[in-house]
Amino acid sequence: MIRVLVADDHPIVRGGIVGLLGGADDIEVVGEAADGAVAVRLAGELRPDLVLMDLRMPHLDGAAATAQILAQNPATRVLILTTYESDDQILGAIAAGASGYLLKAAPQAEIIEGVRSVYGGQTVLAPVIAARLVQRVRADAAPAPRLSARELQVLRLVAAGESNPQIARSLFIGEATVKTHLLHVFEKLGVGDRTRAVTLAMELRLL
Repeated sequence: MIRVLVADDHPIVRGGIVGLLGGADDIEVVGEAADGAVAVRLAGELRPDLVLMDLRMPHLDGAAATAQILAQNPATRVLILTTYESDDQILGAIAAGASGYLLKAAPQAEIIEGVRSVYGGQTVLAPVIAARLVQRVRADAAPAPRLSARELQVLRLVAAGESNPQIARSLFIGEATVKTHLLHVFEKLGVGDRTRAVTLAMELRLL
């Protein structure tokens, strides 16, 4: 029997999840938590095999609760069941130690099988979540755009707050040439304005 603790701050949603799990012969819901702090406390008291965890909850969010639960009982597995979240929230939950990430909109059979799979030691990700993570990894692994020495000079002066005429005087070039260099920078960085160009260049450690 898989002993499950359900953590979700919406009573109706939580009740629906409890009812769904209760219909499975091999799953027993041993507790319910309406916020992350209670989930941590109950996980320590009840020692469930698995915690079905929402991410957005009061007092303590799902990622932080996951980290605390696994710190006090590494044998417990956590399966995130939530609405669609941002990449950072997904990565935060996985980094905290969650063994799976499913969406509440998933078919009921998929949620039940997800609980069984995570209990069995597997990692479970909703297809849309897996696709987003692959895209994120590819984007992070992509090489930074290569700017020419002159383009970097222009961008550094933009970052220093200089206008196009000031940059032209500083570099002893025409203002039209400054604009051309900036257009090339925008194109290479995939941005449409000076502020975003400087911000992204800093993120990529080009400046």
